[in-house]
Formats: sequence, structure tokens, C-alpha cells
Amino acid sequence: MPKLYCFCLLLLAALLLAPPAARAQNQQQRDTTLIVYNSQLTGAFSKGGVNRALLSTTQALTFTRGQHYGLPLNGSFIYGKQDGLLRERELLLNATPYYYKGRFRAYAIGGFERSNLRGITDRVQLGAGPGWAFYSDTLGREVSISNLIIREKTNFLDGTSQLTARNSVRFKVAYSIKILTVSSITFYQPSLANFNNYRFSNVSTAALKLTNHLAFNFSYNYTHESQYSEGKVPDNTNITVGFSYATKR
Repeated sequence: MPKLYCFCLLLLAALLLAPPAARAQNQQQRDTTLIVYNSQLTGAFSKGGVNRALLSTTQALTFTRGQHYGLPLNGSFIYGKQDGLLRERELLLNATPYYYKGRFRAYAIGGFERSNLRGITDRVQLGAGPGWAFYSDTLGREVSISNLIIREKTNFLDGTSQLTARNSVRFKVAYSIKILTVSSITFYQPSLANFNNYRFSNVSTAALKLTNHLAFNFSYNYTHESQYSEGKVPDNTNITVGFSYATKR
């Protein structure tokens, strides 16, 4: 993980040192609506000592209106088996409307989650908080941080439930150069009532552009959750390859 943070810091430094003209390019006009769709399908397969099959898909639809409003809608589903037994069946849906002015962001969030891996039958989240963009443009390049307070209700497979408030810190880096795009999103979410109850996750992707809309993807996904059902595991790491489709910005 230290290598990942060093990489993110290098990207941040490069963007902050960029000429002002480069930072200001591609700014959206006042009365226009921009819609961007992105679909990704990746997988991993292995045979031998361990027989494993994993499929992962991510769907994202982002609306931006004028120079101040945005509405990203995101969904992901992961299905995996190991030695013929179900391991992952992970569903995550969320909407994060935001208002932005200059570098300032004000976010709201609503989310729903299910996880066989961590024994979660359903989790609902609602929250809001501020954010700050060190750099962003309409090509999707971005370095930003946000800090939200969220309220969540989680029901587990073992019949227990948990209602808590969390501090959700997100650090996002996205950068593109010619046909290569790299991105990384990291979350740290401790409970405000008990800091030993926390979640940490990172999703990093490198995409090599094949056509105007199609790219070859390499994805790394790590999650850790301190609270989980008995018999389940707190950590999970997936490395997958596949393809993505995106409309032009």
C-alpha cells in the first residue's frame, strides 16, 4: 500500500505544478448538461491447486449540469467461486449528488450493499459532507479528497444488526496521458462510536485505450472490514483483467 500512496502523491504534485492554462482547459459551459456512461467487465480464472473463477462488472452513469452540479450513479457486482463453492456475491449501488464551485465540493450519498463474502444481507447508508478538488477537468482527470459523515444500518447473515455513524474519508486520483488512464479510489471509514470498528478499501485501475470507446483494463480491489459474520473473512483482494466501454466526455 505505501507504493500506491507514493504514486498518488506524485500524480498530485504533477497536476498542481501544471500550467494554469492546462488546468483551465475543457471547462463545461454554464447551461449545458454532460452525460458520461462507463461499463467495465473483468474476470480472473485459475486451475490446479486452487480452482477459482471470478467475474466483476461495474456500471457508472454521471450527469453534470452547468458549472455547479453533478450526479454520479454507480453500481458494481462481483460473483466468484472457489473449488466449486460460492465465495463472492457482492452488490454495491450508490448515488453521490454534489455541488461544486471552484475547488470546493458539497456531497450527499445514498447507498445499498449486499455481501456474501462478509455475511451482509443488506446495508443502507445516508450521509453528507464537504470535499476539495486539488485538480479536475471534464476529461475525467482529478485529484480530490472528501470527508463525509454517514449513518448506516447493517444486517448480517448470523441475525445480528448494527446501526452506527461513520466518518468516511475518500481520496481519489485519476489521470490520463495519450492512450493510458490510471485511477485509484481509497476509503477509510471508522465508526464515530468505536474507532476499532472500521472499513478500509482501495480500487485501482489501469486502462489501455484500444478504440475511441473501448479499453483493456487491469484492476486491483482490496477491502477490509473489522465487523463481519462468524465464519466469514475480514479481508479480500482481487486482481482482474478485462474490458471497459465509455462514451466520450
